[in-house]
Amino acid sequence: MTARDVWIPFAPDTVPGLPDGFDYQIWDGEDAFPADPADCAFYVVPYMKPAEVCVRPLSAMTSVQVVQTLTAGMDHMLPGAADLRPGVRLCNARGVHEASTAELTLALVLASLRGIPGFVEARRKEEWRSGFYPALADKSVLIVGYGSIGSAIEDRLAPFECARVVRIARSARTTERGPVHPFAELAALLPDADVVILCTPLTEQTKGLADAKFLAGMRDGALLVNVARGPVVDTHALLTELESGRISAALDVTDPEPLPAGHPLWHAPNLLVSPHVGGSSSAFLPRAKRLLVRQLNRFADGDPVDNVVHITE
Repeated sequence: MTARDVWIPFAPDTVPGLPDGFDYQIWDGEDAFPADPADCAFYVVPYMKPAEVCVRPLSAMTSVQVVQTLTAGMDHMLPGAADLRPGVRLCNARGVHEASTAELTLALVLASLRGIPGFVEARRKEEWRSGFYPALADKSVLIVGYGSIGSAIEDRLAPFECARVVRIARSARTTERGPVHPFAELAALLPDADVVILCTPLTEQTKGLADAKFLAGMRDGALLVNVARGPVVDTHALLTELESGRISAALDVTDPEPLPAGHPLWHAPNLLVSPHVGGSSSAFLPRAKRLLVRQLNRFADGDPVDNVVHITE
Protein backbone atom coordinates (compact mmCIF):
# COMPACT_ATOMS: atom_id res chain seq x y z
CA MET A 1 0.00 0.00 0.00
CA THR A 2 1.39 3.43 -0.99
CA ALA A 3 2.04 5.78 1.93
CA ARG A 4 -0.38 8.73 1.85
CA ASP A 5 0.33 10.52 5.13
CA VAL A 6 1.53 14.12 5.09
CA TRP A 7 2.98 15.43 8.34
CA ILE A 8 2.34 19.16 8.69
CA PRO A 9 3.02 21.45 11.68
CA PHE A 10 -0.33 23.26 11.63
CA ALA A 11 -3.97 22.41 11.04
CA PRO A 12 -4.58 21.59 7.36
CA ASP A 13 -7.97 23.32 7.41
CA THR A 14 -6.07 26.60 7.91
CA VAL A 15 -4.24 26.08 4.59
CA PRO A 16 -6.67 26.66 1.69
CA GLY A 17 -5.70 24.85 -1.48
CA LEU A 18 -4.11 21.71 -0.06
CA PRO A 19 -4.81 18.75 -2.37
CA ASP A 20 -7.23 16.02 -1.45
CA GLY A 21 -6.18 12.39 -1.30
CA PHE A 22 -3.70 12.65 1.54
CA ASP A 23 -4.11 11.91 5.24
CA TYR A 24 -2.84 15.03 6.97
CA GLN A 25 -1.19 14.44 10.34
CA ILE A 26 -0.46 17.45 12.56
CA TRP A 27 2.96 17.32 14.23
CA ASP A 28 4.83 20.35 15.55
CA GLY A 29 7.58 18.60 17.46
CA GLU A 30 5.60 17.08 20.34
CA ASP A 31 6.97 14.02 22.12
CA ALA A 32 4.26 11.76 20.71
CA PHE A 33 4.06 11.22 16.97
CA PRO A 34 0.60 11.70 15.40
CA ALA A 35 0.83 8.46 13.40
CA ASP A 36 3.29 5.79 12.34
CA PRO A 37 6.26 7.59 10.70
CA ALA A 38 6.57 4.64 8.30
CA ASP A 39 3.34 5.79 6.62
CA CYS A 40 4.60 9.33 5.96
CA ALA A 41 5.16 10.23 2.30
CA PHE A 42 5.74 13.98 2.71
CA TYR A 43 7.24 15.47 5.89
CA VAL A 44 6.93 19.19 6.59
CA VAL A 45 9.52 19.93 9.27
CA PRO A 46 8.35 21.90 12.35
CA TYR A 47 9.52 25.51 12.30
CA MET A 48 11.88 27.00 14.90
CA LYS A 49 12.33 23.72 16.74
CA PRO A 50 15.72 22.28 17.80
CA ALA A 51 17.50 20.15 15.24
CA GLU A 52 17.24 17.04 17.42
CA VAL A 53 13.45 17.41 17.38
CA CYS A 54 13.23 17.95 13.62
CA VAL A 55 15.29 14.89 12.72
CA ARG A 56 13.78 12.56 15.35
CA PRO A 57 11.23 10.84 13.07
CA LEU A 58 13.51 10.50 10.05
CA SER A 59 14.96 7.10 10.85
CA ALA A 60 11.45 5.61 11.01
CA MET A 61 10.19 7.37 7.86
CA THR A 62 10.85 4.42 5.57
CA SER A 63 8.38 5.57 2.89
CA VAL A 64 9.02 9.31 2.87
CA GLN A 65 9.68 10.88 -0.53
CA VAL A 66 9.97 14.58 0.31
CA VAL A 67 11.26 16.40 3.39
CA GLN A 68 10.20 20.04 3.24
CA THR A 69 11.69 22.55 5.68
CA LEU A 70 10.17 25.93 6.47
CA THR A 71 13.62 27.46 6.83
CA ALA A 72 15.99 28.93 4.27
CA GLY A 73 18.89 26.86 5.64
CA MET A 74 19.11 23.08 5.68
CA ASP A 75 22.12 22.61 7.97
CA HIS A 76 19.94 21.36 10.86
CA MET A 77 18.47 18.58 8.69
CA LEU A 78 21.44 17.29 6.71
CA PRO A 79 22.94 15.23 9.57
CA GLY A 80 19.67 13.27 9.78
CA ALA A 81 19.57 12.68 6.03
CA ALA A 82 21.84 9.67 6.49
CA ASP A 83 18.89 7.89 8.16
CA LEU A 84 16.72 8.23 5.04
CA ARG A 85 16.47 5.82 2.16
CA PRO A 86 18.07 6.81 -1.17
CA GLY A 87 16.22 9.22 -3.42
CA VAL A 88 14.48 11.34 -0.78
CA ARG A 89 14.30 14.99 -1.82
CA LEU A 90 15.11 17.62 0.83
CA CYS A 91 13.60 21.01 -0.02
CA ASN A 92 14.14 24.38 1.60
CA ALA A 93 11.76 27.33 1.96
CA ARG A 94 13.15 29.54 -0.79
CA GLY A 95 10.65 32.33 -1.35
CA VAL A 96 9.35 32.39 2.23
CA HIS A 97 11.97 34.33 4.17
CA GLU A 98 13.56 36.71 1.67
CA ALA A 99 11.41 39.78 2.33
CA SER A 100 11.39 39.44 6.10
CA THR A 101 15.11 38.71 6.42
CA ALA A 102 16.00 41.54 4.05
CA GLU A 103 13.83 43.93 6.09
CA LEU A 104 15.59 43.00 9.31
CA THR A 105 18.99 43.29 7.63
CA LEU A 106 18.26 46.86 6.60
CA ALA A 107 16.90 47.60 10.08
CA LEU A 108 20.11 46.31 11.68
CA VAL A 109 22.28 48.27 9.26
CA LEU A 110 20.41 51.53 9.71
CA ALA A 111 20.02 51.19 13.47
CA SER A 112 23.73 50.45 13.88
CA LEU A 113 24.95 53.25 11.63
CA ARG A 114 22.59 55.91 12.94
CA GLY A 115 23.21 55.06 16.59
CA ILE A 116 19.68 53.93 17.51
CA PRO A 117 20.77 51.62 20.37
CA GLY A 118 22.68 54.51 21.91
CA PHE A 119 19.64 56.77 21.64
CA VAL A 120 17.53 54.18 23.48
CA GLU A 121 20.14 54.01 26.23
CA ALA A 122 20.42 57.81 26.35
CA ARG A 123 16.67 58.22 26.75
CA ARG A 124 16.73 55.98 29.82
CA LYS A 125 19.48 58.21 31.25
CA GLU A 126 17.80 61.46 30.07
CA GLU A 127 20.84 62.32 27.95
CA TRP A 128 20.62 64.32 24.70
CA ARG A 129 23.25 62.76 22.40
CA SER A 130 23.22 65.06 19.42
CA GLY A 131 26.00 64.99 16.86
CA PHE A 132 26.95 63.55 13.49
CA TYR A 133 26.33 59.86 12.81
CA PRO A 134 27.20 57.65 9.84
CA ALA A 135 24.68 57.37 7.02
CA LEU A 136 24.13 54.43 4.69
CA ALA A 137 24.22 56.86 1.77
CA ASP A 138 27.59 56.84 -0.02
CA LYS A 139 28.70 53.66 1.76
CA SER A 140 30.15 50.62 0.02
CA VAL A 141 28.24 47.44 0.88
CA LEU A 142 29.56 43.89 0.44
CA ILE A 143 26.97 41.09 0.36
CA VAL A 144 28.58 37.73 1.13
CA GLY A 145 26.28 34.93 0.00
CA TYR A 146 24.38 36.33 -2.96
CA GLY A 147 21.42 33.98 -3.24
CA SER A 148 17.74 34.84 -3.06
CA ILE A 149 18.10 36.55 0.34
CA GLY A 150 21.18 38.46 -0.78
CA SER A 151 19.32 39.62 -3.86
CA ALA A 152 16.35 40.72 -1.73
CA ILE A 153 18.71 42.69 0.50
CA GLU A 154 20.10 44.51 -2.53
CA ASP A 155 16.55 45.30 -3.65
CA ARG A 156 16.06 47.15 -0.39
CA LEU A 157 19.44 48.86 -0.51
CA ALA A 158 18.62 50.43 -3.87
CA PRO A 159 16.83 53.57 -2.55
CA PHE A 160 19.57 54.37 -0.02
CA GLU A 161 22.09 55.77 -2.50
CA CYS A 162 24.96 53.47 -1.60
CA ALA A 163 28.21 54.19 -3.38
CA ARG A 164 28.26 50.60 -4.59
CA VAL A 165 27.03 47.11 -3.76
CA VAL A 166 29.48 44.24 -4.29
CA ARG A 167 28.21 40.66 -4.47
CA ILE A 168 29.96 37.41 -3.54
CA ALA A 169 28.70 33.85 -3.96
CA ARG A 170 30.08 30.35 -4.30
CA SER A 171 30.75 30.83 -7.99
CA ALA A 172 31.01 33.81 -10.33
CA ARG A 173 28.07 34.84 -12.50
CA THR A 174 26.44 37.93 -13.96
CA THR A 175 23.13 39.44 -12.84
CA GLU A 176 21.05 42.35 -14.12
CA ARG A 177 22.58 44.49 -11.38
CA GLY A 178 26.16 43.49 -12.11
CA PRO A 179 28.75 40.80 -11.52
CA VAL A 180 28.75 38.30 -8.68
CA HIS A 181 32.29 37.54 -7.54
CA PRO A 182 33.46 34.11 -6.36
CA PHE A 183 34.55 33.44 -2.79
CA ALA A 184 38.14 33.33 -4.04
CA GLU A 185 38.00 37.14 -4.42
CA LEU A 186 36.61 37.82 -0.94
CA ALA A 187 39.92 38.78 0.70
CA ALA A 188 40.65 41.33 -2.01
CA LEU A 189 37.19 42.93 -1.87
CA LEU A 190 36.75 42.99 1.91
CA PRO A 191 38.97 46.01 2.73
CA ASP A 192 36.91 48.34 0.52
CA ALA A 193 33.56 47.65 2.24
CA ASP A 194 31.98 49.93 4.83
CA VAL A 195 29.22 47.40 5.53
CA VAL A 196 29.72 43.64 5.23
CA ILE A 197 26.51 41.56 5.21
CA LEU A 198 26.74 37.80 5.74
CA CYS A 199 23.79 35.84 4.36
CA THR A 200 25.43 32.57 3.34
CA PRO A 201 24.13 29.10 4.12
CA LEU A 202 26.10 27.24 6.79
CA THR A 203 28.40 24.78 5.02
CA GLU A 204 31.86 23.39 5.59
CA GLN A 205 33.13 26.25 3.43
CA THR A 206 31.35 28.99 5.36
CA LYS A 207 31.69 27.70 8.93
CA GLY A 208 34.07 30.13 10.65
CA LEU A 209 34.28 32.23 7.48
CA ALA A 210 34.45 35.47 9.47
CA ASP A 211 37.49 34.45 11.48
CA ALA A 212 40.30 36.60 12.90
CA LYS A 213 41.92 36.99 9.47
CA PHE A 214 38.62 37.96 7.83
CA LEU A 215 37.81 40.50 10.53
CA ALA A 216 41.32 41.96 10.43
CA GLY A 217 40.79 42.47 6.70
CA MET A 218 37.80 44.74 7.29
CA ARG A 219 38.50 48.45 7.18
CA ASP A 220 38.54 50.51 10.37
CA GLY A 221 35.04 51.62 11.32
CA ALA A 222 33.30 48.99 9.17
CA LEU A 223 30.06 47.28 10.21
CA LEU A 224 29.62 43.49 10.11
CA VAL A 225 26.03 42.22 9.86
CA ASN A 226 25.30 38.49 10.24
CA VAL A 227 21.86 37.23 9.19
CA ALA A 228 23.23 33.84 8.08
CA ARG A 229 24.01 31.37 10.87
CA GLY A 230 25.92 31.97 14.09
CA PRO A 231 28.87 29.66 13.32
CA VAL A 232 29.66 31.61 10.14
CA VAL A 233 31.37 34.07 12.53
CA ASP A 234 34.15 33.18 14.95
CA THR A 235 32.68 34.56 18.17
CA HIS A 236 35.99 34.87 20.01
CA ALA A 237 37.62 36.72 17.12
CA LEU A 238 34.62 39.06 16.84
CA LEU A 239 34.69 39.86 20.55
CA THR A 240 38.36 40.81 20.25
CA GLU A 241 37.60 43.25 17.44
CA LEU A 242 34.52 44.71 19.14
CA GLU A 243 36.36 45.31 22.38
CA SER A 244 39.13 47.11 20.50
CA GLY A 245 36.52 49.44 19.00
CA ARG A 246 37.94 49.00 15.51
CA ILE A 247 34.73 47.63 13.96
CA SER A 248 31.08 47.26 14.98
CA ALA A 249 28.61 44.47 14.40
CA ALA A 250 24.93 43.59 14.27
CA LEU A 251 23.95 39.95 14.74
CA ASP A 252 20.61 38.26 14.22
CA VAL A 253 22.32 34.91 14.81
CA THR A 254 24.99 33.98 17.33
CA ASP A 255 27.28 31.13 18.30
CA PRO A 256 26.17 29.80 20.76
CA GLU A 257 22.46 30.31 20.24
CA PRO A 258 20.47 31.29 22.15
CA LEU A 259 23.04 33.26 24.10
CA PRO A 260 23.38 31.82 27.61
CA ALA A 261 23.30 34.07 30.64
CA GLY A 262 26.62 35.75 31.25
CA HIS A 263 27.96 35.28 27.73
CA PRO A 264 30.36 38.09 26.71
CA LEU A 265 28.26 39.00 23.66
CA TRP A 266 25.53 40.28 25.97
CA HIS A 267 27.80 43.08 27.13
CA ALA A 268 30.20 43.56 24.21
CA PRO A 269 30.60 47.15 23.02
CA ASN A 270 29.75 48.27 19.49
CA LEU A 271 27.25 45.44 19.06
CA LEU A 272 23.53 45.17 18.30
CA VAL A 273 21.90 41.74 18.76
CA SER A 274 18.47 40.55 17.68
CA PRO A 275 17.27 37.08 18.77
CA HIS A 276 17.23 35.24 15.39
CA VAL A 277 14.03 36.86 14.16
CA GLY A 278 15.01 37.45 10.54
CA GLY A 279 12.39 35.04 9.22
CA SER A 280 9.90 34.89 12.06
CA SER A 281 7.68 37.84 11.19
CA SER A 282 4.07 38.32 10.16
CA ALA A 283 5.19 37.60 6.59
CA PHE A 284 6.15 34.02 7.45
CA LEU A 285 2.89 32.12 7.82
CA PRO A 286 1.05 33.18 4.65
CA ARG A 287 4.16 32.63 2.53
CA ALA A 288 4.89 29.27 4.17
CA LYS A 289 1.34 28.12 3.50
CA ARG A 290 1.53 29.18 -0.14
CA LEU A 291 4.77 27.21 -0.48
CA LEU A 292 3.19 24.08 0.98
CA VAL A 293 0.13 24.35 -1.27
CA ARG A 294 2.36 24.64 -4.31
CA GLN A 295 4.67 21.81 -3.28
CA LEU A 296 1.97 19.39 -2.24
CA ASN A 297 -0.08 19.99 -5.38
CA ARG A 298 3.00 19.31 -7.48
CA PHE A 299 3.66 16.18 -5.44
CA ALA A 300 0.06 15.01 -5.82
CA ASP A 301 0.20 15.55 -9.59
CA GLY A 302 3.47 13.67 -9.91
CA ASP A 303 5.36 16.80 -10.96
CA PRO A 304 8.87 17.64 -9.67
CA VAL A 305 8.81 19.62 -6.43
CA ASP A 306 10.66 22.93 -6.22
CA ASN A 307 13.53 24.04 -3.99
CA VAL A 308 15.35 20.69 -3.95
CA VAL A 309 18.74 21.23 -2.31
CA HIS A 310 19.72 17.63 -1.52
CA ILE A 311 18.78 14.13 -2.67
CA THR A 312 19.77 11.25 -0.41
CA GLU A 313 22.00 8.49 -1.76
